[in-house]
Amino acid sequence: MENPNANSKKIILNYGVILGVISILLGVIMYVTNAYLNPSFIYTVVGFLILAGVIWMGTDAYKKENGGFLSVKEALKIGVGIALIGGILGALWMLLLIFVIEPDYMSQMSDLQREQMMESFPDMPQSQIDQSMEMAGKFSSPWIITAVSLIGNIFFGFLIALVVGFIKRNKNPYEA
Repeated sequence: MENPNANSKKIILNYGVILGVISILLGVIMYVTNAYLNPSFIYTVVGFLILAGVIWMGTDAYKKENGGFLSVKEALKIGVGIALIGGILGALWMLLLIFVIEPDYMSQMSDLQREQMMESFPDMPQSQIDQSMEMAGKFSSPWIITAVSLIGNIFFGFLIALVVGFIKRNKNPYEA
């Protein structure tokens, strides 16, 4: 049983906001450096490390508040909660970028995809490129991009929390 003094909601909210703010700062850096349309792999790695680090710190804070005890279930709850809050804040940044800061984001993205397709497949007929771009356009609305980003954040948060839970678990011997 959880220690009644350990407040998982407070920890989830605090560390979720920390994750969200750091994610937004990373997004701003990507925008300022003009890497927001075609980010390098390093941004993905940095984002993953930030997610893992904040979940690690959040579960650590909970474990300290809970008398040194942490179950895998508690770690999952905290990790997924942190990823959800951070993902929502990151999604809000993405929507702000797409609709307010860079309103032609979607057309820029489409142009970049077309260029990359033409470079990757120089012998592809124009009609096939147009058909591929039309199909890609159906799956790249701002709402779908945001939803996929949020789902991905929660999924990776779950995986990280699972690993962290197994690493840091310390069952309370007084639990039934």
